Amino acid sequence: MNGDMTPELNGKFSPTEYHQDFEDTADGEVAESSAPPNAMAVSPEPEPKPSAYANTTPNAHSPEPGPSVPRPDGKYRTKYIMSGHKRSISSVKFSPDGYMLASCSADKLVKLWDLKNGELVATLEGHSEGISDIAWSNDSEYLASASDDKTICIWNVESRDIAKVLRGHTNFVFCVNFNPQGNLLVSGGYDETVRVWDVARGKPLRTLPAHSDPVTAVLFNNDGTLIASCAMDGLIRIWDSESGQCLKTLADDDNPIWYVEDTMILRDRLTLCIRSSHIKFSPNSRFILASTQDSTIRLWNAQTSRCVKTYTGHTNRTYSLFCDFSPGGSSIVSGSEDGKIYLWDLQNRQIVQALEGHRDVVIALACHPTRHLIASAAMEKDLTIRIWTDEM
Repeated sequence: MNGDMTPELNGKFSPTEYHQDFEDTADGEVAESSAPPNAMAVSPEPEPKPSAYANTTPNAHSPEPGPSVPRPDGKYRTKYIMSGHKRSISSVKFSPDGYMLASCSADKLVKLWDLKNGELVATLEGHSEGISDIAWSNDSEYLASASDDKTICIWNVESRDIAKVLRGHTNFVFCVNFNPQGNLLVSGGYDETVRVWDVARGKPLRTLPAHSDPVTAVLFNNDGTLIASCAMDGLIRIWDSESGQCLKTLADDDNPIWYVEDTMILRDRLTLCIRSSHIKFSPNSRFILASTQDSTIRLWNAQTSRCVKTYTGHTNRTYSLFCDFSPGGSSIVSGSEDGKIYLWDLQNRQIVQALEGHRDVVIALACHPTRHLIASAAMEKDLTIRIWTDEM
């Protein structure tokens, strides 16, 4: 997002907590599951557990207290409209402790917002080019920002100072995330690599030649044993976070979308590519939610490498848009290039609500870790952040 922001330089991730889990059954239905959070990494035969949606990595701070009572009609409405950025907003993230929202923009700034009143708390300055993504550490004490200046800054949230600057990417850094323990960071960029960093030392641990196109999203699973990445090459890859070994590659061969610039000859046949925008692990790490630039969101079983659900109705052909599980886990949420936020029923895949209010492409989106809150942000013609709620 340097200078004039190109269409591809947008979109990314956020943590959330749920009360039930799901698995794909023989007929493709998504049902409740009792698999442990690390089932994919540990055993193909999951052992029962009371709640796979329980948070397996405790936060240093407990989430914001208080009731979260949904409205009788279950409909989301605008709670706050926040303004302050001067250029397109590329990412919004709720802090794991639930008290703040962070945002970043092509204006080179990170902003912190108080969720009690929607007021601006602080503006963090330090990058020399636009910022594509931000990520909180699980204790809410640090914030990482990924920039077109090819660096990642790690900020001390309390002091507002830069604690570390990570250098190593050779092109724009597009996406970033902490592991649950907070000692590792993963990043992806336009140099087509995924890089794993030692946070304390501020040094790279390993560089994965992950993709053949810019990497658009990276994240750890909920126990930190796995890394998932996606890219404009249309592939989702799952890596062992300790060894860097690629364990799985997910690709939808049944529903390809043609991109002339992305076609390539392999084994004397034409291989097709869907540009991947964003991915999100389910809480038990057995599923991956993926948005792609064919206006489709897919729910993958990461163990079987099978796409078990698809969600359509929004528009996503140009930009990398965030997707997420709604607070409570019963819906899928995504921004859209028509300026709306769409919510789908997780099970029947029907659109349950389309939130209107933004006046440009809704690129950034995140769901609160415990409360029924959704944050969204739009591009140049709007420049606002909206907090939506279905609470009383």
